Amino acid sequence: MLKLDRKLFRDLVHLRGQATAIGLVIAAGVATFVMSMCAYRSLETTRARFYDEYLFADVFSSTGRSPNAIIPRLKEIPGVAAVDTRLVYDVLLDVPGMSEPATARLISIPDSGQSRLNQVYIGRGRMLNPLRTGEVVVSEVFADAHGFVPGDQLRAIVNGKIQEMSIVGIALSPEYVIQVQPGSILPDDKRFGILWVSQNDLEAAFDMAGAFNSLSLRLAYGSQVEETIEVLDRLLKPYGSVGAYSRDEQISHQYLSDELTQLRGMAVMAPAIFLGVAAFLLNVAISRIITQQREQIATLKAFGYSNFEIGAHYFNLVLVIVMLGTVVGIIVGFVLGDSMVGAYDAFYKFPSLDLVPDWFAVAIAFLMTTTASLVGTFFAVRSAVLLPPAEAMRPEPPPSYQPSLIERMLPAKTLPPEVRMVVRNITRRPIKASLSVLGISMAVAVMILGNFSLDAMNYMMYFQFELAQRQDLTVTFVEPATESVMYEVQDLDGVLASETTRSIPTRIKFQNRSRRVGIMGVEPDAKLFRLLDADENPVRVPDFGIMLNTKLAELLGVEIGDLIVVEVLEDKRPTLTMKVAALVEEYAGGNAYMNKQRLHEALFESNVASGAFLKVDPNRIDTVFAELERRPGVGSVSIKDAAMKSFEKTVAENIMVMRSFIIVFAGVIAIGVVYNTARISLSERSRDLATMRVVGFTNSEVSTVLLGEIAAFTIAAIPLGWLIGYALAGAMAAGLDTDNYRIPLVIERGTFVLAGLVVVASTVLSAWVVQRRVARLDLIGVLKTRE
Repeated sequence: MLKLDRKLFRDLVHLRGQATAIGLVIAAGVATFVMSMCAYRSLETTRARFYDEYLFADVFSSTGRSPNAIIPRLKEIPGVAAVDTRLVYDVLLDVPGMSEPATARLISIPDSGQSRLNQVYIGRGRMLNPLRTGEVVVSEVFADAHGFVPGDQLRAIVNGKIQEMSIVGIALSPEYVIQVQPGSILPDDKRFGILWVSQNDLEAAFDMAGAFNSLSLRLAYGSQVEETIEVLDRLLKPYGSVGAYSRDEQISHQYLSDELTQLRGMAVMAPAIFLGVAAFLLNVAISRIITQQREQIATLKAFGYSNFEIGAHYFNLVLVIVMLGTVVGIIVGFVLGDSMVGAYDAFYKFPSLDLVPDWFAVAIAFLMTTTASLVGTFFAVRSAVLLPPAEAMRPEPPPSYQPSLIERMLPAKTLPPEVRMVVRNITRRPIKASLSVLGISMAVAVMILGNFSLDAMNYMMYFQFELAQRQDLTVTFVEPATESVMYEVQDLDGVLASETTRSIPTRIKFQNRSRRVGIMGVEPDAKLFRLLDADENPVRVPDFGIMLNTKLAELLGVEIGDLIVVEVLEDKRPTLTMKVAALVEEYAGGNAYMNKQRLHEALFESNVASGAFLKVDPNRIDTVFAELERRPGVGSVSIKDAAMKSFEKTVAENIMVMRSFIIVFAGVIAIGVVYNTARISLSERSRDLATMRVVGFTNSEVSTVLLGEIAAFTIAAIPLGWLIGYALAGAMAAGLDTDNYRIPLVIERGTFVLAGLVVVASTVLSAWVVQRRVARLDLIGVLKTRE
């Protein structure tokens, strides 16, 4: 096989341009796969280690004032391995340098220095000293957002009183790997933080000695979560429990799980596209090599080489290209994976998050590329193996150059000679032309796929924060506020308009499905908080019945007109049977709404409110902030513009990083496909082009024959690529659909234009390279070729 190995090396040198282009396409697919799987493994491994070392709970529950005397009964619940009770309160903070108030969640730490579950990792400073009062440990993202260090001071409004707190430590917790304020869909590190405070301090501030209002459970291996939650809810019902929930519904864990799901989806979709294109390119290239080497194949067979040896030779040629591309892709994948993990490290907070190489994914990458390349070139190599020596010694029969259908439809001599040659060459090989168009269109499709996520996120923000939510501030009350409190908020100097809401925790059931969601009671003709359908039209809140967003309806399997059971999880805890009156469109969470007055009647309560939406005069907003800080009944204040800026700083940055990767890879596909198509056409038609030069055609006219074909392929591929890209974006949107948020299928016109321009630029670059080869054609050498 030594002689065949030398031939293989020479073939590679001759095909170095095409081999490089094909290898880069393979490398792009492998890099995407390795990057995604390494990022997935890094996140998953780090999460599992953090959860295990710091005892992340399996079940969570919030209650009213529950006595510590019930703790022994909680420990006796079957399957419970550990119980941790604590105090949790949301308060306002007066942060130096901020005119608007920030919200903090105070979590008690026992005198022992660590909780039994959801333990705290101290990154800087120290843990609380149980013998000192007024100390606090601050979450790392909140501290970093404000530049806090141990020794700094904080002012919190605790139970209506201003308290000075001294920061002694900066910490992380498995419960808040990502910090999202309740009721929000986006993290806001500057305006929402977690503060761990001495249990003695919180007991004194809220008069909760000997009691708790929050608890966590860790279950023994193999325990049934649903059964544990059912028993726990029954025990805590007399104390105002709002319903226990499992780790799967814990918001930080949900965000992490959604990210892992997306990484796995990317690891499947992107390599499938890239390797499909690579298999196509290899098939075309090897087919052309075999056509050009017909006489060589016949000579090899005449010298006694078997069909197996000849087939192995061409498969080895394919494998060398594939292996080189795979190795480069793996190296690039590790580099990009490390970059992605670095981006995650700024978003998800762990004690340490480093790249964990996924060697199993590396093995899978080799297997995928080898399989795709061998399958893609099987028929081309098979034709070489089955080619009889006597037939192979004869040149391939010349193609028919009869007038095409297009020429017959046009008047005689309408098309110049070089254009007629382009048309005839395309029409006499429709399958090859179609495959070339399909390959170029995949570059357009990948470009659209890379930009789709940013378009979708921009639309989500526009839909959520400009069309639906028109308020400037969202105020949440510590307890349901009476009409007098509502009027006080509405009459604040600077408030232009306001709407109150009533929110209650519930468990909604339909047949064998159930979901723990909050129902928000809103005014029928709300202007600040509007409910919209998929066409962006306002949906009026009906007088009777309940409204669900489309995701919640999908999870429950309900349609308009179905009857559902609503178990209220607070106060008198009534169980209601309600009709689904309407569906609304939302892209975050599973939410339910109903007429606020009807909700009051169902709960047998007066006109109270859990919160309010405020439209504020921009010139008076600082005054409104100051007034809200002084209201002891105000639990938290969310600022819409701050949430949007936080999104741009965090989520949008990650999307832009991924978008940049995919755009580069799409350019690789475009150049790889276009360049290979042009080079193969040049190889196939070198004699024709040289003959044209000899008989008097100019260099530009000869180039028109070759490059006109490539231009025609590109023009046909762009609209096809738009359609394929839209379909792939739809598949990605469906694959990224989670309980926490949905991706709308929205693609801006600019994305289509950019995808087309990138492919056009790739075509121009490839055409320029090929044009230089056309100008250097060896006319005498080509014309000596045997007919």
